[in-house]
Amino acid sequence: MKEITQLAAELGRRLQVLNAHVTTAESCTGGGIAEAITRIPGSSAWFEAGYVTYSNRQKTQQLNVPEKLFPKVGAVSREVVEAMVKGAQEKSLARFAVAVSGVAGPDGGSPDKPVGTVWLAWGVGEEVIAQRQHFPGNRDEVRRQTVKAALEGLLRRAALEIEKQG
Repeated sequence: MKEITQLAAELGRRLQVLNAHVTTAESCTGGGIAEAITRIPGSSAWFEAGYVTYSNRQKTQQLNVPEKLFPKVGAVSREVVEAMVKGAQEKSLARFAVAVSGVAGPDGGSPDKPVGTVWLAWGVGEEVIAQRQHFPGNRDEVRRQTVKAALEGLLRRAALEIEKQG
């Protein structure tokens, strides 16, 4: 918990340097990333919105994820998290975004997407980067590791944007 709070606080510092906002689009973490961010006093200066879209229907309704993706690639996929991150940016107008969808367990896994499989995507402006992870442990551990990875990815992208500004 302390490490995640420190990551969120550092994210806030970097986003304030950039005068930028962040939004989250979450499935398997159920709002955990947004909770970590809003734990930081003053986060209203840089946190725009959090979307918890647990069902495929809500991913489509709230974030404009195309319905046709789910039968083709499944909710836990690069294509879906990339669409989630873009949808969150469009809806919130935030420059930075993160999206996560995964199999936290204890069931729901399959041979190609075992429990612990998580797709994350980060958006900065028009750029979107997605990454597949496999986190060990029980449901709580998978979710905690996903929140940590999401924040670390946002921190990396914010640091790159600060470097670009010189």
